[in-house]
Amino acid sequence: MSIPSYGLSEPDLFRQALISFLRDKKRQVLQARLDILARYNVETYLDLEARIANGDIPEHPTWEDCVTAENLTAYLEELNDYLTDLQDAPDYRAKLS
Repeated sequence: MSIPSYGLSEPDLFRQALISFLRDKKRQVLQARLDILARYNVETYLDLEARIANGDIPEHPTWEDCVTAENLTAYLEELNDYLTDLQDAPDYRAKLS
């Protein structure tokens, strides 16, 4: 069984598949982070951290959510770096022109 190439070389097809996978993963992570932040009506994990420190919201279980939001933020940065690397590769940019 052959996989349709849609006019792309095999490496480009795999690159496009990886970009699609990473974009979908980014969407999932953004949604998970948004769910946590919206629960506390804050925009960033740093805002959540500040509200905990100020005693505006109870530390438990909010602290665990704050750590999770921080980890999701770091994961988003990694995903963005991977996407940038894939999209900025010289052979990829040349084929888009």
